[in-house]
Amino acid sequence: MAVGVFDSGLGGLTVLQAAQARLPEVDFLYYADSAHAPYGVRDADDVFELTQKAVHALWARGCDLVILACNTASAAALRRMQEGGLPDGKRVLGVFVPLIEALSERQWGDNSPPREVAVQHVALFATPATVASRAFQRELAFRAIGVDVEAQACGGVVDAIEDGDMILAEALVRSHVDALKRKMPSPQAAILGCTHYPLMEAEFQAALGADVKVYSQGALVAEALADYLTRHPGMLGTGEAGYLTTGDAARVSDRATQFLRRQISFVGV
Repeated sequence: MAVGVFDSGLGGLTVLQAAQARLPEVDFLYYADSAHAPYGVRDADDVFELTQKAVHALWARGCDLVILACNTASAAALRRMQEGGLPDGKRVLGVFVPLIEALSERQWGDNSPPREVAVQHVALFATPATVASRAFQRELAFRAIGVDVEAQACGGVVDAIEDGDMILAEALVRSHVDALKRKMPSPQAAILGCTHYPLMEAEFQAALGADVKVYSQGALVAEALADYLTRHPGMLGTGEAGYLTTGDAARVSDRATQFLRRQISFVGV
């Protein structure tokens, strides 16, 4: 009985690790579309087609509930899939909403009108595709008013992380934070709008300064998932736990083991 977790590559492991810690009794089947990563430089139609294919693969393996642990996929595909109609008994959830609920000081499922919140100046660090979609700003507008969001497309960061070049990733983080600060000198909060970026959370925090609150998605998504499964226990499905990739399984396993500091073995699909 497993919940599906999907990402274009390895960034979703940050969400998976938090979910496993929060829900040790739940099995998870992780699917990395490493052959087509990164998604952040692809157009919306391409991301939608790739995401839909991966979600259907997880459904076919018995995962009735799939978490899109990828902000680019959540931005480009989630609403489109939901509006197009999902098969009976199948659900897809994204990673934006738990983050926005935390930022806008809301409980899960609070659908009251948008209101003013304490944080007024927010820096959003995300992939070029997520920034272009403006999905974060759209979802935030449903819940909060008067929030100034300055988005910074962080080209190259995901590629560096996937390649295991953390020195380059750190340099790119500093460069992107500098670029953001030229547009918004004093952000109150920063959103790490890609599930790869928590791997560089300390570097983002150092570049932004200690007075900026950095929001990362893993724990927030895990808590939202725990709440969802409490209300929908039948969504655990019949799938088996494991790690799947469309890429080179040995290489992906090595990178995953490096990131999580424990042995992870992927199987090719």
